[in-house]
Amino acid sequence: MPDFDPTIYPRFTPAMKATHTILIPSMAELHFELLKNIFRQAGYHVQVLQNCGSQVSQLGLKYVHNDTCYPALLVIGQFLDALGSGRYDLDHTALLITQTGGGCRASNYIHLLRKALVKAGYPQVPVASLNFSGLEKDSGFKLTLPICRRLLAAVFYGDLLMTLRNQVAPYENTPGEAQALTERWIRSLCEDFRQGKSVKTAEVKRNFPRIVRDFAAIPVTRVPKVKVGVVGEIYVKYSPLGNNSLEAFLASEGCEVNVPGLMGFVQYCIFNTEETKKLYGGSLFEELGPELLLNWLDGIEQAMIRALKAGGFHAPCAFKDLVKLPEGIIGLGTKMGEGWLLTAEMVELVRSGYGNIVCAQPFGCLPNHIVGKGMISKIRALYPEANITPIDYDPSATKVNQENRIKLMLAVARENLGIKT
Repeated sequence: MPDFDPTIYPRFTPAMKATHTILIPSMAELHFELLKNIFRQAGYHVQVLQNCGSQVSQLGLKYVHNDTCYPALLVIGQFLDALGSGRYDLDHTALLITQTGGGCRASNYIHLLRKALVKAGYPQVPVASLNFSGLEKDSGFKLTLPICRRLLAAVFYGDLLMTLRNQVAPYENTPGEAQALTERWIRSLCEDFRQGKSVKTAEVKRNFPRIVRDFAAIPVTRVPKVKVGVVGEIYVKYSPLGNNSLEAFLASEGCEVNVPGLMGFVQYCIFNTEETKKLYGGSLFEELGPELLLNWLDGIEQAMIRALKAGGFHAPCAFKDLVKLPEGIIGLGTKMGEGWLLTAEMVELVRSGYGNIVCAQPFGCLPNHIVGKGMISKIRALYPEANITPIDYDPSATKVNQENRIKLMLAVARENLGIKT
């Protein structure tokens, strides 16, 4: 086995944009399908991995220290499983991984991935970093302003489609109609992206009511359903691989599922830059830049909220209102991992009628055990109707045990709603 030198590794160069296939680990399925096509429109050959199964976590455990958190094990295991599948030209394949740059261990996973590649026999495969924190300055994977604007549009579309599908599917008269419509809109938007359409702010705002009207036209029969919110560490929250297909399980139990949108996390990361300036000082740009960006995003978010309400759907509260919800519970300076945002999302869900909450977190994730599990007692004291169950995800945790714990939470929810089982 070759020795690993963390300072010597293959770089992703600008020339590789034309020659290499870039693999991305799976997470939020609707969003990543849209994001993939934004990158393709920009000239990158991108593929989102779909390989799942126990072999993914086993490969992660084989090549990464078992003290590393579950998302890292799965992401690295999924990459290694894909590279070993024989489907890719290893001399013309690169990997893309995100780095938040915060206090979470995830900012260091790129080095663990490079070490695992060497140990597994793929030292020639470069790893590109997707970050906004100045990390990996020598990466040839560059995010230009036009690409960033298109990516943000894709996140908004993903949030809207996820919200509409989740509110229609449990009540539809013809099973599968909401999912089919979601897929049709994904295909339509991806075709628009290829033509450079549906990404400008005005176009995005015009598309919101069109999408909502299509979902509002699906025939439904509204009957009492247990409404369940899902919060947690960002990977485990959105990834079916990371949460053992949690959304599908809840749907099979007859629940309406509410997963807060990915744009909230994007806004949270932007807001934290401004909050850090207030707490610790910094440049004028660090104060005004995030504020201007958040105001621009708020304009788009308000258009989405108006479209949802006009269509008769539940709309999440705007980020500027979400920021106010943790007051008296947790400080806005708490920004490791999902920080105060996770607490705020739980409060919003309870206040919106989704008081049955699964808080999904990797076992041993200190930030999320504090801002998630650690805040449950305080939230219950303020909102006695809150029915929150923290679920740990880990290679040693069994799916049966996780689902049984969720079933106990659902039994309480059905009893509170007066639904007989």
